[in-house]
Amino acid sequence: MTDSPRERLRALPSVDRLATAVARAELEARRQDLLDGPVDDDVDLVQRARARLAPGTRRVLNATGVVLHTNLGRAPLAVEARAAIDAAATGYAALELDLVTGARSRRGRRADSILMALTGAQDALVVNNGAAAVLLAAAALAGPGREVIVSRGELVEIGGGLRIADVVAQSGATLTEVGSTNRTRAEDYAAVIGPRTGAILRVHQSNFQMTGYVQRPDLRELAALGVPVIDDLGSGALDGERPLFADEPAARDSVAAGAALTCFSGDKLLGGPQAGILVGASEPVRACREHPLARALRIDKLCLAGLEATLELHSDPSLADRRVPVLAMLDLPAEVLARRTDQLAGLTGGAVVEMSSPAGGGSLPLRQLPGPAVELDPGAQGAEALAGRLRTGDPPLLARVQGDRVLLSARTLAAGEIPLAAECVARAQVR
Repeated sequence: MTDSPRERLRALPSVDRLATAVARAELEARRQDLLDGPVDDDVDLVQRARARLAPGTRRVLNATGVVLHTNLGRAPLAVEARAAIDAAATGYAALELDLVTGARSRRGRRADSILMALTGAQDALVVNNGAAAVLLAAAALAGPGREVIVSRGELVEIGGGLRIADVVAQSGATLTEVGSTNRTRAEDYAAVIGPRTGAILRVHQSNFQMTGYVQRPDLRELAALGVPVIDDLGSGALDGERPLFADEPAARDSVAAGAALTCFSGDKLLGGPQAGILVGASEPVRACREHPLARALRIDKLCLAGLEATLELHSDPSLADRRVPVLAMLDLPAEVLARRTDQLAGLTGGAVVEMSSPAGGGSLPLRQLPGPAVELDPGAQGAEALAGRLRTGDPPLLARVQGDRVLLSARTLAAGEIPLAAECVARAQVR
């Protein structure tokens, strides 16, 4: 028998006990800050304690100008994707059921079909993130007792301290490095191919770029060596038609060049929820789908619903440019950005200045997004303290701090969020 409401009420902690627990945690964090080195002397511990009680995953207002902000969940979703997730979350969903026949069907069939149309691939498979896609590809095409060949210049760290070498190691395959840091040729791969070779892994340097005395073989050269090529694009540009993506490798081009499997993320330039996407030839995709790891790495129903809706938008590129927030923000017309910035400046009393921001999220590494921003007067509390008050407000507002300047970019604020951001600033500046 369950406890009665009266018994459950008696089980609630006292105000003193709850307040003491939060206060102790906040004071301990502050003591550690002081021991670790120079800190801001003007910290609102009450505000920080209030933030500690807030839910862990909260909506925030992003005024950093970084469109694909990894710490903020990367791509904000299109209205259509949010609606699809809401529909899938309401009651039950036909996740693995063919409603026509009543028989069990394969999860993600709709997403796979759209991806094949968008990339020209023979087959497709969706898993739960980009690293999972690479792991599954390496496990399915190589795995224990076999090797994966990779250029030394492509042994990158992909975020959060995770390195490509670590991902491949978890597949059970042996990593064989070829070439040098800055120059690797097709013959370097050919020289080590043998009976144990399972695949060649080609990794896009999506969060940095090497220039100068560098060389890298064309994907067609690698595909001609007779070994399956896994092409890890990371950032997930579907095609190279958009001028903004001119320097990014495109999934459609990778498939056309002969990659056995092309892997990329769903929550970067694609602008969808977190997902790992594999497209390519029928047999390699089938090997991935049938591998035991596929079930452990499969995408959940909510992300799948959001991804399908996002992919539907990409079926019409002009519609995607307008409706997918990442694409709209990256290519925001200068007059629209100026108008939003002027509105934000007028509501906050800030000054309009010039600022440049990276695209973020391991995409477009050399691309800076210049434009106007609003500089706030931090007053006596200083830039770090003001940014902290904005960050711990309700809702949290994330600003850029550059030296003693607090900057707000309207690029990453939706038009309807600008008045709300101004309210956050007004509360943070009141002492």
